[in-house]
Amino acid sequence: MTKRRTLLGAMGGVALAALATGFMGTAALAQEVTLKMHHFLPQQANVPKDVLEVWAKNVEEGSDGRIKVDIYPSMQLGGKPPELMDQVIDGVADVVWTVVGYTPGRFPSTEVFELPFMMTNARAMSQAYWEIFEEDLKDTEFKDVHILGTWVHGPGMIHTKDPVTSPADLQGMKIRGGSRSVNMLLTELGATPVGMPVPAVSEGLSKGVIDGTTIPWEVTPALKVSELVHNHTEFDGKALYVLTFVLAMNKQKYESLPDDLKTVIDENSGVEFSIFAGGTQADADGPARQIAVDLGNNIITVSEDDASAWQEAAQPVYDAWLSDMESKGKDGQALLEKARMLIEKYTD
Repeated sequence: MTKRRTLLGAMGGVALAALATGFMGTAALAQEVTLKMHHFLPQQANVPKDVLEVWAKNVEEGSDGRIKVDIYPSMQLGGKPPELMDQVIDGVADVVWTVVGYTPGRFPSTEVFELPFMMTNARAMSQAYWEIFEEDLKDTEFKDVHILGTWVHGPGMIHTKDPVTSPADLQGMKIRGGSRSVNMLLTELGATPVGMPVPAVSEGLSKGVIDGTTIPWEVTPALKVSELVHNHTEFDGKALYVLTFVLAMNKQKYESLPDDLKTVIDENSGVEFSIFAGGTQADADGPARQIAVDLGNNIITVSEDDASAWQEAAQPVYDAWLSDMESKGKDGQALLEKARMLIEKYTD
């Protein structure tokens, strides 16, 4: 009898241990993966608030809390914006949002979307960008990362201390450019380009390091651009320029996920997310522009007819890019024609 009770006690202990293990397993399921997301803008800026935080929330909810996304704005994990792509490749961060052009020449095919006067609207261009990424860049230029989204911002424009109505007005001005393509464009237009990441723009303007900046409307409130300069040159029809972005994930981190969590990431990635991101960024242009209007700033709109002088001046940028692509053994002309076709296809 005593032996039987001892056996039952032992079995009960095993059962309790198994039950405790089960509870611990359930608790572990509550959060299996933490993703560190790193980017260069302040947390209150539009993209972090309206795109990146939305993505993180959707992933967390879609995984029933098994994935947690910790967001580090303003380069809080260290380094400078041009280092973000290497940080995600090396695993310093699990996910990064970055301007592709911060690493000049490293992803040359994406520059087809940054060429002057290519852009119709952000949604169409972001969709075209994703399609070209899927078909031409996924296993080539971006083979070292897992790309979650590809998009562009709303129409790029010029914000200056003195009015700019034609390329001649840019002569001698020091203008911040956000990528190699934009800097080439500024040179052809007669300005002196100054390479500078977005977070440095406010200080550059306030200290007179630059006379103006190329930037879309939507990011101007976070940088107080409309308070620092009072002239803004925008374009009817196709935009002067855009920059290309990617949301990129460490490849090994993605591949280490169980299949159901990979599915959660996949469901929040791709063409629909890219269109959402580009469109959301462009939709923020209107409220930001209104700030400049309310301040009484001078908004200059270049008509499509008057833009012909700008387009003529910008043609050498195309020639230089095509030559660069040829030197890399890439068919730039075919890619340019494909990009134009897709942009037109997806433009409403």
